[in-house]
Amino acid sequence: MKTYRNLFDQVYSFKNIYGAYLNARKCKRYRGYVLDFSWHLEENLLELQNQLLNQTYKHGDYNEFIIYDAKKRHIKAAPFKDRIVHHALCNVIESIFDKGFIYDSYACRKEKGTQHAVKRLELFLRSAKASMAINGGNMYCLQCDISKYFDNIDHKELKSLLTKKIKDQQVEWLLESIIDSSGTLSFGEDLFDNRRVGIPIGNLTSQLFANIYLNELDQFVKHQLHEKYYLRYMDDFLILGSNKKELHKTKKIINSFLWSRLRLRMNPKKVHVYPVNIGIDFLGYRIWITHKLLRKSTVKRFIKRTRKYSKNIQKGKMDIVELDNSLQSWILYAKEGRSWKLREDLQKRLKVSLFL
Repeated sequence: MKTYRNLFDQVYSFKNIYGAYLNARKCKRYRGYVLDFSWHLEENLLELQNQLLNQTYKHGDYNEFIIYDAKKRHIKAAPFKDRIVHHALCNVIESIFDKGFIYDSYACRKEKGTQHAVKRLELFLRSAKASMAINGGNMYCLQCDISKYFDNIDHKELKSLLTKKIKDQQVEWLLESIIDSSGTLSFGEDLFDNRRVGIPIGNLTSQLFANIYLNELDQFVKHQLHEKYYLRYMDDFLILGSNKKELHKTKKIINSFLWSRLRLRMNPKKVHVYPVNIGIDFLGYRIWITHKLLRKSTVKRFIKRTRKYSKNIQKGKMDIVELDNSLQSWILYAKEGRSWKLREDLQKRLKVSLFL
């Protein structure tokens, strides 16, 4: 395995920190905390650079709140200064780990995302149907979700996975500072087996860490179980197969691996084996071999979010750019399903443009 040294100079370089600042402020440049930091920008960036160089940097406290999207989520938002550090770090190390990920991991990666994952699943369905028809079999889907994934990522194991490739003591110090900035103690069956677990959903670094952590599962499924039709989007993953009993066996094997290797468990309420002809509920769509529809719950969340954003803009609490980005993203999502009439109706109700 290739290892990487002498990375810290790239992390704390002024050019990288300034680029990280620009990325961290995207769609938020008129927020109060961004304006405050930007008022003395050069001074603040130089101070941050010196803190990193001298290793006196300490991660700030999180602003914690609950959001209700597809489900209840406990969000921890880092101070703006720390978000700059997260971007600066990811700018340097993300590509190191990304090149080791499997092709069919789609969350929070360049040139991936939900639409690529959905198109890949559609390709899998067509390919698997042709293959299984030759063998006279039906097609089934094993669909899995990991229970409280971000809350249960083990700090010690995560650090071990990171330092397998990163052999720079200063970068290791920064990684530990960010990882240990949040988390709780978890006790195993043995009272002396206490572990620190959990990373914040709101951190940019958490997205990368989460992919690195579950890359262990990806490698296991692809190279030891030899599953051809496997794809993952963060902690949601699925496998297509022609034998229902074999998929149930695979489910048990994967659950055992997750616990023994990563101290994770599947969510028993969200693990299913079912025929694909009823449609696969995945990433906001109900997907069949021939077509896909928008999931009703996703449409309801879009309506609620758009109304909230519109009110915040009227009150001066939000930049209109954030609403525009939300609309553009949703339009691209909706266009992939049968949604013309739906978008016409929503356009009239919400008084926003939903056609490009």
